[in-house]
Amino acid sequence: MVTKTIVIQNKLGMHMRPVQKFVKMATSYPCTVELIHKGHIIDAKSIMNLLAACIKSGDSVELRCTGDREQEALTALAELAESRFGEA
Repeated sequence: MVTKTIVIQNKLGMHMRPVQKFVKMATSYPCTVELIHKGHIIDAKSIMNLLAACIKSGDSVELRCTGDREQEALTALAELAESRFGEA
């Protein structure tokens, strides 16, 4: 298991577009991908679970990957989030 704390920096937080990008990338890896937000463990391969978490701009989340290619997944997903999901 590998983890990294990231801060959501895009202006609108985890709304539909960034969630779709995140889930698409997360599902491309065979490992388990979870976000821990306000004490809740969220399946990061589920669009509905991520949207329901209401993760806002400025929120800190822990990204946790477990299994095959976990470090690769962690690095790629953290970079996606840190790039503001390609948004301003």
